[in-house]
Amino acid sequence: MNGNVQRKVVEILRILSESDEAMGARTIADELRNRGYDIQERAVRYHLRMLDEFGFTEKQGYSGRKITKWGLSELEDALVEDRLGFVLGRIEGLMYLTTFDPYTKDGDVIVNVSTVDKGDFEKTMDIIGEVNKKEYALSPLIKIIEEGEHIGDLRISKDLIGIATVCSITIDGMLLKSGIPVEPKYSGIVEIKEGNATQFTDLIGYSGTSVDPIKIFVSKKMTLVGQAVRTGDGCVLANYRETPLAAKENVKKVINDAKKSRICGVINIMEDSALGIKTEPERIGIPIFVGVNGLVAAEEDGVNIETYPISALVKYKDMKEI
Repeated sequence: MNGNVQRKVVEILRILSESDEAMGARTIADELRNRGYDIQERAVRYHLRMLDEFGFTEKQGYSGRKITKWGLSELEDALVEDRLGFVLGRIEGLMYLTTFDPYTKDGDVIVNVSTVDKGDFEKTMDIIGEVNKKEYALSPLIKIIEEGEHIGDLRISKDLIGIATVCSITIDGMLLKSGIPVEPKYSGIVEIKEGNATQFTDLIGYSGTSVDPIKIFVSKKMTLVGQAVRTGDGCVLANYRETPLAAKENVKKVINDAKKSRICGVINIMEDSALGIKTEPERIGIPIFVGVNGLVAAEEDGVNIETYPISALVKYKDMKEI
């Protein structure tokens, strides 16, 4: 088995290990593509049959497969750090490909994509609007993707609607295009008190994870975005990057230009310490609210939402304000 195939097989086992329910080949293929693997459903079916033969997975009728204890044991030993840093690599690649120009209002921005049942769409949009009013999200700009349409590698399934939100990594791309070195470092939970961001309470480094941290925080129900909107006290998602201190004035200019294009969400530009994170010497820290906080608030309110962070590039002109 060559290295590329082996990595795909290990990732299939990893996906199955993260689910309490049996999973079908189509669902596994979608998740593999979300994690950066170019693979078709037919290939996933082939790998699953092979894993069945090894005893690492077993069929659960028409529901799909579940990982066995032997599969879990194999997973513990196989390529543990193979995918570490994948998220950071994807971020850096999309930063480089970002072409948005705030002066011409043209070019591509990075988006997250979330899917919601059609019956919950209006409720979800109302909640997104409330979060945007409090400025806990990066931008009020969104793009609606209808059932059957594609955005990036994702196809919107039957009875679902896709909602693309501007990703904060777009600002990193703008900094990079302006000649400013930028290092995305963490995603985390920011505590809100009396409407103000006070400190990061939890952090996950991009360089040490194979799954986007946003998905981890949401799956563990660590946010209180809706409560922050209603009462001024809660927990919202933000991420953190650093740039050289010498570039501070140019950083301010880029961020101000982004604001004029309805891309904001920057909490502050900080020296020495940024919401409890000690900055590196001669660096400044920039925490930014993420683009999906509105969707997270809807999920907190019982809406069934699947979010694919840092998902695709979309033309800025295709994004519309709520």
